[in-house]
Amino acid sequence: MRVLVTANLVPFLHGGADYHIEGVTRALKEHGHEAELLRFPFRFQPESDIHRLMEYVETLDFTAPNGQAIDRTISLQFPGYGVNHPEHVVWVMHQHRAMYELWEDDNATKEQRELRKAIHAFDKRHLGRAKALFANSRRVAERMATYNDLTARPLYHPPFDAERFYCDEDWGYVFCPSRLESLKRQDLLIEAARHLKSPVRILIAGSGGQAERYQRLIEKYKLSDRVRLTGRFSEAEKRAWYAHSLAVFFGPKDEDYGYITLEAMLSSKPVITCEDSGGPKEFVEHDETGWVLPPEPAAIAATIDEAYANRERSAEMGRAGLSAYHRAGIGWPQVVEHLLDRT
Repeated sequence: MRVLVTANLVPFLHGGADYHIEGVTRALKEHGHEAELLRFPFRFQPESDIHRLMEYVETLDFTAPNGQAIDRTISLQFPGYGVNHPEHVVWVMHQHRAMYELWEDDNATKEQRELRKAIHAFDKRHLGRAKALFANSRRVAERMATYNDLTARPLYHPPFDAERFYCDEDWGYVFCPSRLESLKRQDLLIEAARHLKSPVRILIAGSGGQAERYQRLIEKYKLSDRVRLTGRFSEAEKRAWYAHSLAVFFGPKDEDYGYITLEAMLSSKPVITCEDSGGPKEFVEHDETGWVLPPEPAAIAATIDEAYANRERSAEMGRAGLSAYHRAGIGWPQVVEHLLDRT
């Protein structure tokens, strides 16, 4: 089958979305299909740029561009799912979140209000006519049901290099790898370090817009001997840090999916997440494969102390997480099968 995949490109801003985009394209090729990836340049500002891009993609018909027949188009991101094709499958990573669950009505400008109205209409129009509609997770599907009255099927996929994660002796630290951004809430973990009674250390890996603020918090609370910001890291470093951790903290605000949860499970490490963290809650079973807690530093600290005091139990929970991952049947063959289903 000849397949076109559409997605976005934000120059020099890379993350989990790139693994997803590149992963599905690679999986299609590995399963014997011809696949091309088309990425639209995307800017969050000004609003007029988003209007223009929506209008542009709606003009694109990929049935047979330049006489080259395409059997199926798979779109992953807004507004690329506005393109036209009779066999158009949409697998939504997330919608334009600033116009949905992250919308702040009190601070909105006239231009933002107009854009929000246009995006909601655009999504309703194009997502509603897809041959098949999938969501990156159950949480993303819930948002489409809430805001657009649309039903999407959750379709999970593995993290990058899933087969290369491993477990090794824990070295008594909690690991937290993610972009340093407000929605990822690493500050909850830094604040929790103030309440720890055990000698657990905190390793926060990644870079981002909140790096300086987080460093100031560490210095303010005199936590430099306990909390470390690593900055950028390699994939090999990340896997090693997972392998030797006691537990993994991932407590974002309403996450879409979150590779970190799955990477921790593949590393046989229990996950500490929060009641309002969205996607991670689809995989973490409280007191079985990790802990689901209120987003409160004291509660997080108490759980870290518990994990340290009962390290064999923590290891058992990590092994249970690995088993749960495999039972879930998460893999690229299943993804390709669903995306190319002809029924």
